Formats: sequence, C-alpha cells, structure tokens
Amino acid sequence: MTIDAVRGDLTREPADVLVNAANASLLGGGGVDGALHAAAGPELLAACRKVRATSWPDGLPVGEAIATTAGLLPALWVVHTVAPNRHAGQTDEALLASAYRRSLDVACDLGARTVAFPALGAGAYGWDAATAARVAVQAVAAHPRTGLERVRFVLYNEPLHAAFVAELARLA
Repeated sequence: MTIDAVRGDLTREPADVLVNAANASLLGGGGVDGALHAAAGPELLAACRKVRATSWPDGLPVGEAIATTAGLLPALWVVHTVAPNRHAGQTDEALLASAYRRSLDVACDLGARTVAFPALGAGAYGWDAATAARVAVQAVAAHPRTGLERVRFVLYNEPLHAAFVAELARLA
C-alpha cells in the first residue's frame, strides 16, 4: 500500500473513499465537513439524515466511522468520522488514531482500494499539525487490512502538508 500526502482540495480528489472530518451530528458543519457537503449536493445530507434516523440516532461517537453515498463528489463513498475536540478537553491521541483506524475498517469493508483523508482534528478541533500528522501516519501505516492500494492525505495548507511529508519521511 502506498501512503502519500499532497496539498490540495479533498472535494476534488478522485478516490473510492473520501473521509469526512465530521461532527457528531453528521448534518454538515464548517471546514472539511462543510466543503464536502457543499460539493456533494443534497444527496449527502439525505444519506446522513438516514444514518441519524437508523444507525446513530444520538450522533456518531468520537473515533467511530460510518459510510454514505458520495453524491456529486469524485468518489464512490464518503466515510464520516469524528475526531476528538482538543478545545473541549478531548486530548486522548488514541481516540484520534481510532478515527483513522475505523475509517479504514469501513473503507475496507466496502471494498475500497483508494482512500483520501484530511488531517482529522487539525482544524477547528485544535490538534497541532505535528501531532495530527504523527498520529495519522502511524495509524494508517499500522492498519492490518489488505486490499488498499493507496491512502492519500489531502492537506489544505502548507504547514499541514509539511508536517505530513515529514512524518511520512520518518516512516520510510
């Protein structure tokens, strides 16, 4: 499996799965979540409402993941996950790693071969770039599932991109 990092726009990244840095409501928000919902069109929100009505009526727990259709995005599925919010006192790196692991579990269960992640938790939830990159790269590299050909981190700014590139270099 290839793991790489690019600077770019997740809403334009062709992959089997795009991972959404969702909030627990799954009903859209700011940052990556808002951008994916805006680019996907109303089908994504409808799919998230269905998840809330059936599987997760109280919202998606931190570190958990679930898949929906992708609407107009260049993907087959969106896997939604909730990172821990450091600003709310959720500082457990294991929960952040779980968001990556569970997202990959769901992607593998779907038969995905390519997955694109943002830097989970590194925006409004307050995780610094170096920690976010270390946790993300270690979680992805250690994932036991096979079948994945590529996992790509799609980062929206240069400090995040540089942190992920540095962490991937350490991995190599």
